[in-house]
Amino acid sequence: MMEFTLLAFSSLFVIVDPIATVPAFLAMTPHDTPAQRVRMARLACLVSAGMLVAFAWVGKWIFKLFGITIPAFQMAGSIVLLLVALDMLKAQRSRVQETNEETFAGATKDDIAITPLAVPMLAGPGAVTTAILLHGRADTWSKQAGLFVAIVAVCAVSYVIFRVSARGRVG
Repeated sequence: MMEFTLLAFSSLFVIVDPIATVPAFLAMTPHDTPAQRVRMARLACLVSAGMLVAFAWVGKWIFKLFGITIPAFQMAGSIVLLLVALDMLKAQRSRVQETNEETFAGATKDDIAITPLAVPMLAGPGAVTTAILLHGRADTWSKQAGLFVAIVAVCAVSYVIFRVSARGRVG
């Protein structure tokens, strides 16, 4: 179970990539106080954790409702993850996770916590795909619990990263 939890944490952390989201977060909140930024970061991380847990838990039933098979989703999800990985190899933020238009639109909003920060920047297509695929591999209750712990841990670490960047220092 520990091995699966570490796999889930590392996979999700790489896909969510909160470190690469920090510049966009700061660019979209140039006139906000550090306290406002921390509040937005907290809400964004809570929403993204909720989204990822919800999709991991009920994702396959949603697909059944729409007539999407898991193998078809795995194929489409693999393509999304390939696009994210190719952008990572080029050392740039994936357009699958955020576009320049979303970053600009976020800069004009008063509160960016839910959109675009939580969705799609943190809990974007790649993260949702990864959560659903990992849940499909979690064949025991302990592995499912490990997945949910990993999701919460990734979002908690993301919050710490945003909190530090919002204040410009640790503490």
